[in-house]
Amino acid sequence: MNETELLKSRLSDLSDRAFERNYKVFSEFLNLEEISVLAVMKSLTEHKLFGGYDGAERCVAGFGDDVSDSDFPIVCIEIAPLQKKFSDKLTHRDFLGAIMNLGINRNTLGDIIVDDNVGYLFCLDTMSDYITDNLTRIKHTAVACRVIDSLPDCAKREPESKEIIVPSLRADAIICAIYHLSRNDAKALFAQDKVFVNHKAVQSTSHTLKDGDTVSVRGYGKFEMHEILRSTKKDRLVVEIALYL
Repeated sequence: MNETELLKSRLSDLSDRAFERNYKVFSEFLNLEEISVLAVMKSLTEHKLFGGYDGAERCVAGFGDDVSDSDFPIVCIEIAPLQKKFSDKLTHRDFLGAIMNLGINRNTLGDIIVDDNVGYLFCLDTMSDYITDNLTRIKHTAVACRVIDSLPDCAKREPESKEIIVPSLRADAIICAIYHLSRNDAKALFAQDKVFVNHKAVQSTSHTLKDGDTVSVRGYGKFEMHEILRSTKKDRLVVEIALYL
């Protein structure tokens, strides 16, 4: 049984448990590829995805009736330098590397947001004590960890509204315009299952995007489609998007 089939079996088991026992059950964190597998499984009971904050990329699947955000076994840990003035410049990779060096499975960890050299880690609540007790240094920088109630406003990623000019609403055309890629480069991303529309992997470059679609491009970022604003004299489309930086 390959990894995809194992994942389907695990998700089906969670769904069955929620249905048969009438209670809420939760997966570990799922990445984009795993969420895409979940999205096409038609026989599952009612479920919801949440990653600890709106717009999270890595999410936990909650199965059962009326699952709310507060039900999810997710906590947010603030990881801050003890002496910010003398700390290294810390990146997402630095935070993730230090956490993984603790011997933690990646599927117990959600997104990491870095703001002003402070990291905000979303993880399963079963891992919070271990991380706060054992994560004391990132690179050469001593850090302190504490569980916080929610992501601070200063660290929330607000998308930047932009206008782009495209020949059509084809997914490849819009991705090329946003990330300044050639058609061949964009085609390769689709072929490598690196393009996700509303959590579903999309392989067709001609897939038409519509207002409200959320698009994640592995290695490049995420954006939301908004409305067509107008047409140019050469019949190209001026489209508004919201780009996550």
